[in-house]
Amino acid sequence: MTEATTNIPAIFFDLDGTLADTAPDLAGALNKLRCEHGLPPLPLTELRPHISAGAKGLLLAGMNIGPESPAYLATQKQFLALYEKNVHNETRLFDGIAECLDRLDNLNIPWGIVTNKALRFAAPLIDGLGLQHRAICLVAGDSASHPKPHPAPLLMAARLATIQPEYCIYVGDDERDILAAHAAGMKAVAATWGYSGNAKTMATWGADIIVTSPQDILRIALSNR
Repeated sequence: MTEATTNIPAIFFDLDGTLADTAPDLAGALNKLRCEHGLPPLPLTELRPHISAGAKGLLLAGMNIGPESPAYLATQKQFLALYEKNVHNETRLFDGIAECLDRLDNLNIPWGIVTNKALRFAAPLIDGLGLQHRAICLVAGDSASHPKPHPAPLLMAARLATIQPEYCIYVGDDERDILAAHAAGMKAVAATWGYSGNAKTMATWGADIIVTSPQDILRIALSNR
């Protein structure tokens, strides 16, 4: 395995809620599931706060079913199958992200994606978003030995980028992103445009920096060169 040897900064991004607004497609899959169970659809505004909690959070919010239920695994499988068919119908990059990534490319600053989303969903999604050949790596939730908040996915990303973790920046919208970044020895950046809270909430997470727009990420990257 190639060891990380350079001090050129790299930026790694969470996917859902940081790079891309995946809420419409996830909520759409959940509402299709509700329809199949004879339930009316729920508004996106009601489901959006639960997106960062993944399938478990959405099923609890939308189907009132948790992992302790005997029907959970079958319901989860049904939901994931519906989502897999519609992973990139309405999902879009957040405003300013495309320009941010273009600028990073122009500055020759490497960037990658580290997500807890399983590879079967993450790979076709970044392909649909046109990022597959631009990101230096895609580390999915099932790529490393443990998902975030364990540092394993971020350490894998640093190895793939051949950059020492201490020169890397990780941007996410959930507390587990901040915990994972610190555990990996990376600078932790919390993005307020995601699903998990506002700047006041994020101030309790211990992030090194809280950003309110993708343009802030560029300033951080340039200051760490």
